[in-house]
Amino acid sequence: MKKNNLNNGITRSNSVSDAETDGIIEGRNPVLEACRAGRKIDKLFVQKEQDRLLGYIVAAARENGAAIVEVDRKKLDIMSVTRAHQGVIAHIPAREYADFDEVVNEAVSSYAEDKGRPPLFVVCDGITDSNNLGGIIRTAEAAGAKAVVVQKRRSAGLTAVVSKVSAGALEHMKVARVSNLTAALKKLKENGFWIFGAAGEGESPLYSVNFNVPCVIVIGSEGEGISRLVLENCDYRVSIPMLGKVGSLNASAAAAVVLYEAVRQRLQPF
Repeated sequence: MKKNNLNNGITRSNSVSDAETDGIIEGRNPVLEACRAGRKIDKLFVQKEQDRLLGYIVAAARENGAAIVEVDRKKLDIMSVTRAHQGVIAHIPAREYADFDEVVNEAVSSYAEDKGRPPLFVVCDGITDSNNLGGIIRTAEAAGAKAVVVQKRRSAGLTAVVSKVSAGALEHMKVARVSNLTAALKKLKENGFWIFGAAGEGESPLYSVNFNVPCVIVIGSEGEGISRLVLENCDYRVSIPMLGKVGSLNASAAAAVVLYEAVRQRLQPF
């Protein structure tokens, strides 16, 4: 991030434009003014010990759709670019989120009308690293996916870093944010999608499954993989062949491997 583009949060009561350069707004007045202006906020990091003003800011940000994350002040000190966060840091999205129901309905309607290539979605479960999320969005767009779905809390936001790593793909890829991934998967199933979870312990080898159907590819975090409830909602648990000594791929690399097997099958049917 470009640290020299941000001014002291204490002096930014009338404008938030400079702070938006890196997708971060710090300080009570700048964050409050952003909320009042209707600026979309992805996540609001706020100290656990809150006075009346911080409580008001939290309420305003929550009404604005932000995920609220309470942290220790030391955590805010580490996160801060301005070194004057005043107990609150807001992350603003580099791009607006798409509405999940709308992207699902649009994909289903489009497929019903022209019967072209089956729609493809990517669901990110616990991808908190911005570089991984940006890489997944880039590959998903190149592979022709209709949308990437992320969780409201356990996910990196659409920050400037994500935008940069996506190499422009974020401008063309719809990213929907949901509160409950299992509920989102159930809705996709109800609309005729098959759910494929990329799991190291998966019983279905990658090259043995048919992706040439309306499908959802679920990618879990590097540390924990796909969460239990999400994995239970997968129709297939797909494993990637690992022939070397390293036992796994990072999340964006795993997404690329699975997505391009889906692309191969759609260009040369299973």
